[in-house]
Amino acid sequence: MMRGENFTDSEGEIKVSFGYQCNSHNGIPCTATNGCEIWSGNDMPRTGSFSCLSGAALSANATLANTNICNGLIGAEILPSLDSPNSFRRIPSSPSLSRLDILSSPLQSSLSNLSCSPPSPIDSPETDSYFLKPGGPTRSDSFLNAMEVQMAGGAAGEDRVQAVCSEENKWLFCAIYDGFNGRDAADFLAGTLYETIMFYFSLLDWQSNLDVPRPSSGLNANGNASADPKLEVLSDSFRHGVLDSLQRALSQAENDFLYMVEQEMEDRPDLVSVGSCVLVMLLHGKDLYTLNLGDSRAVLATYDEGNDMGHSERLRAIQLTDSHTVDNEVERTRLLQEHPDDSMAIVAGKVKGKLKVTRAFGVGYLKKKNLNDALMGILRVPNLISPPYISTEPSLNVHRISMSDHFVIVGSDGLFDFFSNEEAVKLVHSYISRNPFGDPAKFLVEQLVIKAAYSAGFSKEELMNIPAGRRRKYHDDVTVIVIILGTNHRTSKAST
Repeated sequence: MMRGENFTDSEGEIKVSFGYQCNSHNGIPCTATNGCEIWSGNDMPRTGSFSCLSGAALSANATLANTNICNGLIGAEILPSLDSPNSFRRIPSSPSLSRLDILSSPLQSSLSNLSCSPPSPIDSPETDSYFLKPGGPTRSDSFLNAMEVQMAGGAAGEDRVQAVCSEENKWLFCAIYDGFNGRDAADFLAGTLYETIMFYFSLLDWQSNLDVPRPSSGLNANGNASADPKLEVLSDSFRHGVLDSLQRALSQAENDFLYMVEQEMEDRPDLVSVGSCVLVMLLHGKDLYTLNLGDSRAVLATYDEGNDMGHSERLRAIQLTDSHTVDNEVERTRLLQEHPDDSMAIVAGKVKGKLKVTRAFGVGYLKKKNLNDALMGILRVPNLISPPYISTEPSLNVHRISMSDHFVIVGSDGLFDFFSNEEAVKLVHSYISRNPFGDPAKFLVEQLVIKAAYSAGFSKEELMNIPAGRRRKYHDDVTVIVIILGTNHRTSKAST
């Protein structure tokens, strides 16, 4: 079922389709591709963080690109320099990372240079002195050593996707921003969050915490886990610092975005309802970090320990992220406990009758009374008794990659509207087993379209001929990244 069918883009609806194939495990410059040869089972070498990735995104919503936020800098200057929806391209560093060099204090935000927001405070250095560096940060201070990277990304409907990697330094950054009520928040994140994360990473004093020549988070020179318990303690402290930096960067981006909304809401009151789910994944050495707000997911495919690898029935799906929706009993209980005096915190299965997600970026009208008051008529939330109702506290996780781990699927909720974690893992594994040079992310999107069409009583072609906007009735915007872990068989073959 749903195997081997060709997928033809209709009206260019597949907005993003990119791939990256590592060229060498010796740090030789990489080759950007849309296909990769993948090994599975015991034949798979495991000397690197990842071997290849593919990304694909399909539109369902009709949305205009918003270019006026942040005085037009986001849409007119920053995003065009970042977007590369069909291939990776080499850049000397983050395109705007050089702006970090002019910052004189870690209390300053990288976005203050965009005239979006005044600096917002972070915790006192005395409370977190184990990981804050004295003096101003520079690009070379970052433990990722992001002096030259490969970058790809773009937009599909209200979704935005980014991937940044440095094979030489053994790290990969991926992010999916699933916007709603417009694309402004997702655009803002795509234009600023990576740089803000790099800024906070540059404050990490990893050298004083890890007495190793490379930032390998407790690995020895051979890439194996260190047996020294003291180094393990230091590594745990470092990992905590990475997670804390991710959270600080997100908090800074939220403060900057809501400040921008308040400045512009007189002309654009709709901005107070615009928001985005956030999923960030950082693979650094053997550590896989995730940060998420909302209902996008990162799903790890791993073999049961003790079993022979190479059999799909023994491949397990492990969700690395939490689902922040009212359907999650933990989230529902938390929300009700935080608003004991509001009997209408959840209405018709939505937060204040508006959103199914309980944590999200932006969506200021459910966080601040003055932003809710900017809305007119039925758009305004009545009885906003005890805001904020939507949390910006992310779920954070770090997973230590093992020999049993095969690949990771990172996707917006549009993917999981149609496939369970286990179904998605089985589809990818089956595909890469039969198509070692194929594109598993695009394949997942193809299978979703086929299933959505079948559910609606259409052929695949009939569904794809429905214009974006009207097609939202049948499926959501869908963004998928598939990362093959370890160092698999290298190839320079490309497919599009």
